[in-house]
Amino acid sequence: MDAVTEPARTTETAEDRDRRLLAWLGAGMLAGGSPVHEAEDDVREVARALGHPNAQVTCMPTGVMVALAPGRATALERVEGGIRLDQVADVASLVAGLRAGRTTADEALARLATLRAQPHRYTRVGLPVGVVLSAVGIALILTPVGSSVLFAAVLAPVTVLLLLLSRSSRAVRTLVPLAASFATSVAAFTAASAGWVEAPLWTLVAPIAVILPGATIVTGLTELAAGSMVAGTGRLAHGTLQMLLFALGVGGAAGLLRVDAALLDPARPVGLGWWAPLLGVVVVTVAISLMESLPPHVVPWVLLTVLATYLAQAVGQEVLGMRWAGAFVGALVAGLAASLVEFVRPELPRAVAFLPSFWLLVPGSLGLISVAQADISPAVAAGAVWEVTLVVVALALGVAVGANLASPLRGAARRTGLVHLLGRWRRGRA
Repeated sequence: MDAVTEPARTTETAEDRDRRLLAWLGAGMLAGGSPVHEAEDDVREVARALGHPNAQVTCMPTGVMVALAPGRATALERVEGGIRLDQVADVASLVAGLRAGRTTADEALARLATLRAQPHRYTRVGLPVGVVLSAVGIALILTPVGSSVLFAAVLAPVTVLLLLLSRSSRAVRTLVPLAASFATSVAAFTAASAGWVEAPLWTLVAPIAVILPGATIVTGLTELAAGSMVAGTGRLAHGTLQMLLFALGVGGAAGLLRVDAALLDPARPVGLGWWAPLLGVVVVTVAISLMESLPPHVVPWVLLTVLATYLAQAVGQEVLGMRWAGAFVGALVAGLAASLVEFVRPELPRAVAFLPSFWLLVPGSLGLISVAQADISPAVAAGAVWEVTLVVVALALGVAVGANLASPLRGAARRTGLVHLLGRWRRGRA
């Protein structure tokens, strides 16, 4: 979405302006993580509000094409990298305002032109502290053992360093999954051999969980289920390749160190009490808020959504006795809870409340462990890979069902006050 950093043009027709605006909005939603079918629907709604009921919109993970009517000129806008959740909220506020007629096209273009230039609310501490807290929180949820939590805190700065380096080079970004998993795996297997940590396959996940592609894989499946075949297939293939690079790093570390097979036991360690995962959810929410530049006044509402999602997942798995069932229930509740929060607090868009819950649910950690087992211990890998496949499918189904069930509530939220995003979110950023 590089075009949003360009100065607004002064010699364009109203149709050119509307076409450019719709393309920028679509690119903003895609950069914020929206599935392509949802982005297309929102752009079409805005187009109708602007007086273009027959607008043609096609979205892909890397770009959007918009024509105001069949056979008319088409605008193409590329999506260059993601945006933060606070910027997602700004895009959502523009969509709401345009849909309600309370924001003009020129006002929306002016705000989109500075979207990527908006400063991070926590410039110095957002990324490093957020990644470390995320690692600690994920460790409390996945491997609630004191040694694993400490390992996550110590190794997370490696991920921070790689993320900083990846900003300057596409080649480095390509190698980040391999480098991060290899470095963390070497440390985990070495520590396990010395008796310092348990279950290294589980322990090594937390420090790199923030960059695992679980969300990409589930979003791809969601798009496939919605009929977006090209986008879904492409995203699913990209996420799978990323996961294989992570697994290759784990396998390379195990081969280099000649890891004893006894250390590759896939059993999940549990040492701390029932409170550890709940504390982990709180820590992960704070971490996401720091990394994504969320204002403090919306964090409790995000935490409420994330906590409801985690508890629903845990209860579903406990009652039904299957991990995929917990994943389905968790994804379903995530969508409903985010829509309910949007209804109660119109200044908090559904996407901002939903995405942190979605990131907590996605099986990137389980996927890495399963694929790594296929490389390190093929004898036990088949069952694990099948289980994580069921979890991914259940998550995609839960997201789709939750979105459909929440649709009436979202419509009511839009009618009763979502347009207040235009003023209240801006005041909250101050």
